[in-house]
Amino acid sequence: MPLNATQWQKALAADSLRPVYLLVGEELLVLEAADALRAQARKLGYSERDVLDAGTHFDWNDLARAGAGMSLFATRRMIDLRLPTGRPGKEGAAALTEYCADPPPDVTLLVTATTWSSKHDGAWSKKLDATGAMVVFNAPRPNEWSSWIGARLASRGLSATPDAAALLAERVEGNLLAAAQEVDKLAVLRAGDSSRIDAALMESLVADSARYDAFKLTDAAFAGDGARALHILAGLHAEGEELIGLMGWLVNQLQLALRLANARDFAAQVRLERLWPAREQLFRKALRRAPREHWLQCLARASRIDRMAKGRETGEPWREAERLIAAIAEPRAAMALA
Repeated sequence: MPLNATQWQKALAADSLRPVYLLVGEELLVLEAADALRAQARKLGYSERDVLDAGTHFDWNDLARAGAGMSLFATRRMIDLRLPTGRPGKEGAAALTEYCADPPPDVTLLVTATTWSSKHDGAWSKKLDATGAMVVFNAPRPNEWSSWIGARLASRGLSATPDAAALLAERVEGNLLAAAQEVDKLAVLRAGDSSRIDAALMESLVADSARYDAFKLTDAAFAGDGARALHILAGLHAEGEELIGLMGWLVNQLQLALRLANARDFAAQVRLERLWPAREQLFRKALRRAPREHWLQCLARASRIDRMAKGRETGEPWREAERLIAAIAEPRAAMALA
């Protein structure tokens, strides 16, 4: 049977790793769990890691070759297999089952799938679970959000009253990524302060979801929520917000997206940019929706809108800003209309 959250934490703290781990479910939670497992592996002497991306044209023989490979610098290795669709196919299922029949010593296989439902489960996943451990990471249910946020705050060295956690849960409206981002922001705002956050303090620290600001605009756009992003933009316009300041932040975020898109090593660039995990996932998802050329075009359009707002070029800057936000949020639709 798949492990629950409590069992997973105990398994993660063990002084030895199992032969196989299958981590599936909500992308943010799966990737964070995989990072934690890799960190534990490094502590236990797993200093080598083979990364395999099991995409459409993946050769499943590579899994057997990775398992049979000899270590050059250490006796312990990890095989990091990413299964983006959550479906290995007939060939992949056979390869994974065969691997589990006789897993190599001193090697741990980590399989992650960020697309998952009960329909993805099969004999192959049950075999991985029986050989090692399987964990399904689901978003919290409506009645679990307050406790999930409380635990998330605790993981960042913060504590909050139940009322404060409930307030934050209400603000994020069931959005897992937004909740993670808000907790990360609180960790920055409360750095070095161990006092408990009550509801009144939480109210002052967390931006009300009814407020429209540049940060929420860019977050919604890069998250692919075009309707919400355009709604926020309309609110900013109605409130008399200056477009020049808004475009400055938008250009900044598009430049960041382009640097990440150009990076040969995404993880290394994330560390260089000092992105919190939640923002890393925000940009990771955005970059999957379009190639680097799209973000380059968006940056050029943003620069042009900035010139319009400053009176250096003719045009309707707010109307062009709407088109740009739509293009950021829904690249495919924007490219189809181009």
